[in-house]
Amino acid sequence: MSKIKFVIKRNGVEVPFTPLRITNAIYRSAVSVGGRDKERAEFLSSEVVKCLEEKIEPGYKPNIEEVQDAVEKILIENGHAKVAKAYILYREEAARKRRKAGNDSSRPSEKIPWAKIWSKLDWAVTHDLHTVEALNKRLRNGEVRDVISASEDAYEGDVASAAKLITERAGNLKMVIVTGPSSSGKTTSTIKIEQRLRERGLKFKPINIDHYFFNLEMHPKDEFGDYDFETPQALDLKLINEHLVDLCDGKSVKIPYYDFKTGQRTLNHSDFSLEKGEILLIDSLHGLYPAMTEGIPDEQKFKTYLEPLLQMKDSDGDYIRWTDVRMIRRMLRDSVQRAYNPQQTLEHWHYVRNSELRHIIPYINTTDYIISSAMPYELAIYRHRLLDKFAEWVEIFQGDPLKEDAFTRASRIYNFLKEIDPIEDDSPVPTDSVLREFIGGSIFSY
Repeated sequence: MSKIKFVIKRNGVEVPFTPLRITNAIYRSAVSVGGRDKERAEFLSSEVVKCLEEKIEPGYKPNIEEVQDAVEKILIENGHAKVAKAYILYREEAARKRRKAGNDSSRPSEKIPWAKIWSKLDWAVTHDLHTVEALNKRLRNGEVRDVISASEDAYEGDVASAAKLITERAGNLKMVIVTGPSSSGKTTSTIKIEQRLRERGLKFKPINIDHYFFNLEMHPKDEFGDYDFETPQALDLKLINEHLVDLCDGKSVKIPYYDFKTGQRTLNHSDFSLEKGEILLIDSLHGLYPAMTEGIPDEQKFKTYLEPLLQMKDSDGDYIRWTDVRMIRRMLRDSVQRAYNPQQTLEHWHYVRNSELRHIIPYINTTDYIISSAMPYELAIYRHRLLDKFAEWVEIFQGDPLKEDAFTRASRIYNFLKEIDPIEDDSPVPTDSVLREFIGGSIFSY
């Protein structure tokens, strides 16, 4: 039993001291540089606790910086320089983000697709769907079907443009990658892109990257002890890259099989190869992550990025955040398809978002085309499904120092959802809509 009972967060809040968080942080850093020894991570974590206990008086409550300093010290003293470097870099990156959040900087981010956003904002203004008030006005005027039709047409236009660009480059392509953060609509969009390309005479063969997950016990965990499937290091990136290179060179490979029920992977499970003229089709959360396809020349890859680039302001003049839209989508999808409690999605979303900001968003401008999957009317579809839940979460998380992020997100979403007029009948939503991936009723199999 540790002598340390509490630690002090950067905002001054006192929270229980949990050595498991140190173990997970060390293991995550090890995984990022190719290590997967959990027993070693547990040993080093215990050494960190000893280091802290040797320096404190009974009842002393160390702050987060002191704990992180001790982690760095133990890693270096025990000969884990690479892991220490990864940990230090992550710590510095987090500090930089905090400083940036505290500065009023007008410098635009290179990670934001400004031209695409501008085109979507122009569309929203033109269709009078750029504010919650404007959306409500159109819904109250009986224009529900018109709003749905216009939104779907805009998305389909993006899909068509991506297919056109792929067709123009088809002679040199070995693979088409459809990627984007969680619940951006990758699966539906992949199906739609493939349909359009087959109509143009192109032949595709999908490869399921999920079969390249490491065995579950080798995954890093989050703060709550849940296995983290969001990080690219949960995947065998080296093997993926090797297989993709071989496939592009016309060779046959034996792909693994991952059993999600047991969390175990079987290597060399089944033969896989490309026929003459076939192009690989990859639907992956981390399709832009360099290590996954680093052996393939850029001219042989077409990368399509998905994001619900909603351009709508609430009554306070704040733009509704894309990450909030995607979190709602994932809540609805996982509650139906995976029997996953929506509250769990909310509580763990800051880990999803952190992984996106580290491993997906930095590469957004390396993509060849961006598709916006946002449907301005989708918020009205979600209102009656989740408004009461968000009101409940605001109440139960208020004042809980361990659930600050969940409270902030729940409050923000509750405040804009309650302003929106609900669409309770979703029958006007097309059965092939990208939203059906999340609300159910799709003609596609997921």
